[in-house]
Parts: sequence; structure tokens; C-alpha cells
Amino acid sequence: MDSAVAQSVVDCPAPLRKFGLNSKSKMTVTRQTVAPEKADKAPLDAEIPLSVVRVLIVDDDPALRKILSVMLTVSAFLCRTAASGGEALCLLERHPFDVVISDLRMPGITGMDLLIAVRQSYPHLAFLMVTGEDETRVGVRAMQLGADDYLLKPFDADVVLGSLHRALQKKKLEREVMEYRLRLEEMVSERTQQLQTALRQTERSYEDTLEALGAAIDLRDSPTAGHSRRVFLYSMELAKSIGHLDHQLRSIAMGAWLHDIGKLAIPDRVLLKPGPLTDAEWQIMRRHARLGYELVKSISFLAGASEIVLTHHERFDGSGYPQGLRAEEIPFGARIFAVADTLDAMTSDRPYRAALPLQAARDVIERGSGTLFDPLVAAAFLRVPNETWAIIARETVAVQPSSVLAGGTIQLLSTLPGHASDSSK
Repeated sequence: MDSAVAQSVVDCPAPLRKFGLNSKSKMTVTRQTVAPEKADKAPLDAEIPLSVVRVLIVDDDPALRKILSVMLTVSAFLCRTAASGGEALCLLERHPFDVVISDLRMPGITGMDLLIAVRQSYPHLAFLMVTGEDETRVGVRAMQLGADDYLLKPFDADVVLGSLHRALQKKKLEREVMEYRLRLEEMVSERTQQLQTALRQTERSYEDTLEALGAAIDLRDSPTAGHSRRVFLYSMELAKSIGHLDHQLRSIAMGAWLHDIGKLAIPDRVLLKPGPLTDAEWQIMRRHARLGYELVKSISFLAGASEIVLTHHERFDGSGYPQGLRAEEIPFGARIFAVADTLDAMTSDRPYRAALPLQAARDVIERGSGTLFDPLVAAAFLRVPNETWAIIARETVAVQPSSVLAGGTIQLLSTLPGHASDSSK
């Protein structure tokens, strides 16, 4: 045994199980120690400076362990030695290392087995494989499996030190690349969060603008004040009754809210005329659907809503305007809106008549199913109790469209006070 090497017995079953060794057996671990008279100067792991490179030498030949240990210790490396792959795994579990130098051919756990285990559990370590002159092919194979280099016996100090420094430099570069990648990922994550925040703020600004536009429409057309807000909420309740429209809710919501935006371009003499419109005036009034579409079609986030703005006066039997579309030709959101619009028109006060009761609107929509209205939408309307529509009408002022538009999915009943269970009646 080397004079600077002592024997100690340790229990180290965990790293050995993968190799099929007896987990209860005790392994004899050979480690470098200091002579008794110098024991008080032996450094603990916690006392070793970070700049010191710690090397684990693994070889079943004591002479080769001694040669490498002395060679590297002279060059300021801190060395420990192990006589087998199993002992090396025990030391790796108990102490930090920077480099493993292992012989290829050892009984039990071979150098190649140890390489695979080290790469799996300690990928940050440099690993040098020691081979004989006639085993260079195996050394190359070891590099293919993750070794950083291989050393040929007999050892040449300059070659060993050069290979060791290259392996350490390679690992240093790998760590730097990994740290850079992690920093880059953190930067990307941070910027993504910033962009998402900016996007949410932009969307909120859009929604505030939409709300202001809807309010401007209602203020301009004072005889129908509150109309945009009510049909918006009626359309959402209908969409909820129909179900499975999550991907269309946003477009339906914005289309219903802005459906009359084209009226901003209709002259006051026509829009605000107190009496019946002439045929010529009706032609001007009907242009508001096309005008509204032209206003919003080029706004990307209103693309789906623009189709509802254009077709909100189309009827299921083709009797509507401006295109005379029929049945499936009409966007589904516009077919929903047609029922919501009829409900509000009949149950709201007008200059020429007082509001009609909900049952009257219910009867008209039921009779118009299949002619003026899509039967599917009409049936969804009829499934909703009158009390629900009445509550929505009363609470319209309390609901802000931006809170619904921002949600992406509509939970209308939960936003209306005292209306948690009405839809189930």
C-alpha cells in the first residue's frame, strides 16, 4: 500500500444498485490521507479553496494510482484515489470533485460503466479514460460516450497535464454556455411577461375605446338610449343558452356592442327625425350597416365583429338587408343578434309607442322561428325564462361591457347581482 494512502471501510449501497452489486456489502475505499504527524493540517472539504482542482483517480493498480497522484499533486491538484469503480461512486457521493481519471479495465464496475454512471449523475465533471497503447479504439469509443479525452499508458506528465487542462477548459466553456442559456431564458421570460402586460394594457385600452364608442352611439341616437348595452347582454345570454360558442363569444360581444356604429355617419335629419321616414330616408338609414362595416373591417381585433356589424339586419328567410342573405349565409353571431335586437326593440320605449311586455316579444320570436329568425337561436331564446330577460334589462346599467370583453369567456349571470340561479328556473 502507498505510504500516503490509508484504508477505510464505508457503507455505500445506493450508487451500486444499478450495477447489480449487493447493497448490504461494505466497500473498501482507498483515499489519499496525510501521515499522522501532519494530520492536523489535513484540509476538510469545506476548507479547500474553490480555485483548487479536485481529482479522483480510479485504478485497481496501486502503482498507477501512485504515479498519477504524485504527478498531479506536484502540479497543485488535490487528489483522492479509489481502487475500483464502486469505491469511486462512493467517494463521488460523499465529496465534491472536478475531474475523474479512470482506468478502462477494472474488475466489477469497469471504466466504461463508471463513465456512464458519472455522465448520468455528475454531468458537470470532466472525465479522462486511461487505456493501454493497444486500446486506443476503446478510448475513442469512450469519448463518444462522453469522456473528454483519453490517456495512454505509460504516462507522460506533459500529456496528462495538457489533457487535464483541456478537459477543464471544455467543462468551463460548457458551464458558461449553460449559464448564458439560463440567463437568456430568464430574459426571454421577463420580456414575455412585459409584453403580456403591455398587451393586456393595450386590450384594456381597446375595450375602453369600444365602450366609449358604444356610449357615443347610444347618445347620438337618444330615442334608443341604452340599446347597445342591452343587446350586447341579451346576445351574451343567448350565446350562453346555445352553448359551445367559446371561440365566438368575443366577436359576438364586440359585434353586438358596435352593431350601430355606422349610425355615426347618418345625418341628424334622418337619424333624429321624430316622424316616419320617407323611402329615400330609409335608403340612407339602411346604409349604416355598410358604413359601420367599412369603419371597423380594417381593425384586426374587430375582424369577426365587422361581419356582425354588416349583417345584423339580415333575416333568416332572405328578407333583410344590405345583402339579402339567407339561413347559413348569415354569420351565426348575426343570427343571434337578430333575436336580441328584436327583443330589445319590442320591450323598450320608443317615441311612437311604449314598451311592450316580454311575452309579446316571446310570441313574435316564436312565430318568426324559421322565417325571420334561425330556429336554433329562437329555441335557445325560448328556453330562457322571462325573469332572466327582465333582470338583465333592469341591471343593464350595472354591467360594464369591458369587464365581459376582457374575460374572453362570458359569465353573465355571475356579474348580475342576485341572479346566480335564475337561469335554472
